[in-house]
Amino acid sequence: MNKKTKLEDKKNTLVKSVNKNVRSSTRKLKPILKAIVGKKVDIAIRNLSFSEKRICQDIKKTISSAVANAENNFQYDIDKLFVKEAYCGKQIIMKRFRPRAKGRASAIKKPYSNLTIILSENKTMEKHGTKS
Repeated sequence: MNKKTKLEDKKNTLVKSVNKNVRSSTRKLKPILKAIVGKKVDIAIRNLSFSEKRICQDIKKTISSAVANAENNFQYDIDKLFVKEAYCGKQIIMKRFRPRAKGRASAIKKPYSNLTIILSENKTMEKHGTKS
């Protein structure tokens, strides 16, 4: 197998879903995303469902979108999908001002993020022979 077919084979197994303008900072998103990387999709969705953080609903929606992409566009088996990568990046920051004492004002920053979920199909290789 030459280099080009290896790259194409690796490229075809990835499914991507991007959620732009998520109303949360990257600092709050990163620990949640680190927790779901490497897990099977159904386990990741279950963990996000029982989390108390508000942003988990948006992450769960993005994973569900990636699963739908994998099923409809690439005909992957959804039982074999797992979260290969999950990362977020900065988007715009809305700036608002709040009145304070003695005629002053303080800034309130409302950050937005971009959320990217990459799924891959877990290809289990059949073992041959008696040794395991």
